[in-house]
Amino acid sequence: MELFRIKRDLPLMKHALIFNVISFLTFAAAVFFLITRGLHFSIEFTGGTVIEAEYAQAANIEKTRLLVEKLGFGEVQVQNFGSTRDVMIRLPLRADIKQTEQVDLVFGELCKAEAGTISQRQSVSDKGESISKQVCSTAAGVEPIKLSRSEVVGPAVGAELAQDAAKALLATVVGIMIYLAFRFEWKFAVAGIIANLHDVVIILGFFAFFQWEFSLSVLAAVLAVLGYSVNESVVIFDRVREAFRKYRKLTTHEVIDHAITSTMSRTIITHGSTQMMVLSMLIFGGPTLHYFAVALTIGILFGIYSSVFVAAAIAMWLGVKREDLVSTPVNKGDPDDPNAGALV
Repeated sequence: MELFRIKRDLPLMKHALIFNVISFLTFAAAVFFLITRGLHFSIEFTGGTVIEAEYAQAANIEKTRLLVEKLGFGEVQVQNFGSTRDVMIRLPLRADIKQTEQVDLVFGELCKAEAGTISQRQSVSDKGESISKQVCSTAAGVEPIKLSRSEVVGPAVGAELAQDAAKALLATVVGIMIYLAFRFEWKFAVAGIIANLHDVVIILGFFAFFQWEFSLSVLAAVLAVLGYSVNESVVIFDRVREAFRKYRKLTTHEVIDHAITSTMSRTIITHGSTQMMVLSMLIFGGPTLHYFAVALTIGILFGIYSSVFVAAAIAMWLGVKREDLVSTPVNKGDPDDPNAGALV
């Protein structure tokens, strides 16, 4: 399917050096901000307090978020889970206050907003142990909100998550490189992985510069961008191999220009459709999906750029040629010889 067809190949590789200088400067700026500012890690990585509460009616997430933010604990996360009545609140760790005090303050503020008062209720566990539990009740004896559970995510758990995230990223990069080397040629593998790392570092650079929160959902977006970007590179590399077989008189940079031009319509349809979906998440997804959608938006835009101008150009500069991708006869001897003209 094509929206349009460009009849003349665009001379993109003629300007490859300019595009890659721009790309290198952007990459260098991203690395600079990562080193000087660093990433603003979320509670999953740094540790914090998790509070789960259940409302009698559908929860007003924005109202709950404003109430918790007024307590001054720093950057908090408030989101639904399970149902519209269940709310999860994540608070950063504070050295000057105990976790139990954090929970009491937050639950007390939420109870007060529902015109309720806090009281202690004694209950007996299955093991016969006496348990004291906070209860929010109104004058009419109704419980507008219940404290389901609270727990602490320690820094040790956060450090383990960070290590697992780095391993996941490394495994993805190595897997992509092996795949490209087997499917095409090692020059394409090197070019493709440089382009993919280019996208990842620039995404992280944006998050470091603006100090946006880097959470597990953002990490998922980064890994998704890796796969998404390599898919575009594979499409172009496939067309390069096809053009080498079909147009034997074209030079390498002319073949690459033809491959990029012939996939232009497909690129616009694919990435345009994906970007519309991601923008919908960005606009209507709320705070929970906000940074996930931001990371995907940056990754998609730079993924197109890197696949076209970075990966293709690097493959050209590495000296990829027809013989690397197209099998040629190695023996043109006696025509009566059954092994003559065998392909390798």
